[in-house]
Amino acid sequence: MRIGFITDPLDSFKIKKDSTYAMMVEASRRGHEIHVMLQEDLVWKRNHVYGAMRQITLQKNVHDWYVAADAVELPLSDIDCVVMRKDPPFDVEYVTSTWLLEQAQREGAKVFNDPRALRDHSEKLAIAQFPRFTSPTLVSRSVGQVQEFIDEYNDVVLKPLDGMGGQSIFRVSRADPNRNVIVETLSELGSRSIMAQRYIPEIRDGDKRVLVIGGKPVPHCLARIPKPGESRGNLAAGGTGVAKALSARDLEIATTLGPELARRGLLLVGLDVIGDYLTEVNVTSPTCFQEITDQTGFNVAGMFMDELEAACRRPV
Repeated sequence: MRIGFITDPLDSFKIKKDSTYAMMVEASRRGHEIHVMLQEDLVWKRNHVYGAMRQITLQKNVHDWYVAADAVELPLSDIDCVVMRKDPPFDVEYVTSTWLLEQAQREGAKVFNDPRALRDHSEKLAIAQFPRFTSPTLVSRSVGQVQEFIDEYNDVVLKPLDGMGGQSIFRVSRADPNRNVIVETLSELGSRSIMAQRYIPEIRDGDKRVLVIGGKPVPHCLARIPKPGESRGNLAAGGTGVAKALSARDLEIATTLGPELARRGLLLVGLDVIGDYLTEVNVTSPTCFQEITDQTGFNVAGMFMDELEAACRRPV
């Protein structure tokens, strides 16, 4: 099978923890061809969507981990499947890529995650579709409404709707002397919508990444535990990842959302759960494959490849 991965530049990969790399290793182990293209390599011309793809061969060398052939421009419909693994930001260029990938689907390409589903699921705001699992939350550009939310709940987390890796996340209390400037800065003086959530104390036990593949949960999550004095568990913000078996509540959330998200075309989803509450639905390039596998022995990439192979065998 020929698999085309749309990625960030390969030289930016940290292969000891990169989930896309884990997918590639598993694909290679199964004898699949690995082809790589960047977002800017997608083009529509002559009434087809093409990608400038480089076939790569993996090497057992942490520094020179791949050998790439020369780029060959092919219609995306000529390969067996396309896996969209470009990291955020979810900007206009990312949206343009989903438009191109959706056109490629019309031409017969198989794309995962589904490009329309990528557009339709804001990683922050998608939780609004599942209110039974959410902590009190507000999304607004109104400075006054955000201030009222802080007054009501006292201990609140504020974040932009397009952030990643814990960037620009603030914990704000009613008495915080900086609350006004934080709200004004994040909302750009009321010109940009932001999210406010009641602070969940169970963050001390970790911000859990629950992976759902083909509608089914991976049996272990990665609890990203904040470093001392920090309220963010993101690994990029210095959190420590500890693999844990899913709790009963984790399973309830994952088994409720999983089949519906899979029906929408989301082969791989990363649910973020703090305590008993769903806080994000990550669909662009969910991670934590290697951390879970290294600590538990469960082959997450193997489960992903099983589901990808099955999806590629289904008729368009």
